[in-house]
Amino acid sequence: MNQTDKKIYFASDFHLGLRGEDKDFSREKLIVRWLDNIQNDASEIFFLGDVFDFWFEYKTVVPKGYIRLLGKLAELSDKGIKLYFFKGNHDMWMFDYLKIQLNADIISNELVIERNGLKIYLHHGDGLGPGDKSYKFLKVLFRSSICQWFFARLHPNFGIGLASFLSRSSRQRNYRSDLKYLGDDKEFLTLFAKNKLAETHYDYFIFGHRHLPLQITLSPQSKYINLGEWVTHFTYAELSSKDIQLKTFTGNIWA
Repeated sequence: MNQTDKKIYFASDFHLGLRGEDKDFSREKLIVRWLDNIQNDASEIFFLGDVFDFWFEYKTVVPKGYIRLLGKLAELSDKGIKLYFFKGNHDMWMFDYLKIQLNADIISNELVIERNGLKIYLHHGDGLGPGDKSYKFLKVLFRSSICQWFFARLHPNFGIGLASFLSRSSRQRNYRSDLKYLGDDKEFLTLFAKNKLAETHYDYFIFGHRHLPLQITLSPQSKYINLGEWVTHFTYAELSSKDIQLKTFTGNIWA
């Protein structure tokens, strides 16, 4: 395939581990099937956070499971496809494991890229926009080296088990807010994008975190795309030529 025919893909919020290893098995297989489907024309894949419902890298231990996904990602990396992982609010404790094993770039906050003449602002989306001061405080706390050092002192059976339980509880509490668009004046990521656009032009803002697939026109020259999630929507974005489209993967989840 000619290099000009290559595409760039964006996905977010797989939340693997949300329903436990056994119940998430079919979703993991679906994600691998999607990666199989795009591998021949992909040049780069951006995972915009919360790939895992919880993730912590001890010095010699990583969370159990995800072997098919990680194996597929290793295969893609070996083929020369560049991988990027953004730290989400559920998997912010990524350190260097995926960088070493997959040659992936680990992005802590925002990343601005230019591809095919488009200027694109990328971020998981957590902690942006007005309000939610309590989470913004917790984000700073949890990302601190002191907090990470103390958590690393916990035995993995206890630490990962506790954190996974709290992560699932948080996801279930916030589920209803993910069901519908609240309006331009209430959506924190729409407000954030509009404020950024007043400072600097971006052709696209791409976020995860919100869990609702969205394509919002901010101005005649700028759009906001939310990638949705892979628990119920199975959506992703594709950049080809000079356009980005939000798509749904319709592979058979039970195969």
